[in-house]
Amino acid sequence: MKAVFFDRDGTLNVDRDYLYKIEDLRWMPYAREAMFYLAQRGYTVFVITNQSGVARGYYSEAEVQALHERMANDVAAYGGSIEKFYYCPHHKEGKVAEYAVDCSCRKPKPGMLLQACAEYDIDKEQSFMVGDGKRDVEAAEAAGIRGYLYKGGSLLELVKAIVEGR
Repeated sequence: MKAVFFDRDGTLNVDRDYLYKIEDLRWMPYAREAMFYLAQRGYTVFVITNQSGVARGYYSEAEVQALHERMANDVAAYGGSIEKFYYCPHHKEGKVAEYAVDCSCRKPKPGMLLQACAEYDIDKEQSFMVGDGKRDVEAAEAAGIRGYLYKGGSLLELVKAIVEGR
């Protein structure tokens, strides 16, 4: 399968420090439309996100999962689909002991991308990642997937340019 991996905060949604409340969710311009566009072209969409707020004690994994469920429902209402959310709740300086570890899944390490590739039959050559930070691109490249930097504006236009340029 060909896949697109998206960073979450700053790429799909407006980056609000430690977003976990559903009522604070604000989508980036044309993010949901971008996922519809990808679905129409046979791409499977995944979200790859660091969520150190869990390790820091700001919110729980259940709250992260509730927000992700809402995001998936919003995307489905636009005709798109998010296959799965992968998130890293760890941070080596966290206050919650079970999450205060130096893991292999926290971007820029490629652990979440490698896990997705292991769980799904993903063709890395036909896949790519979009994120708003250097660590997103670094994680993608470490996993053998092309990474693209999103600098704001219409996410749909960026995704179209990537797909049409392949």
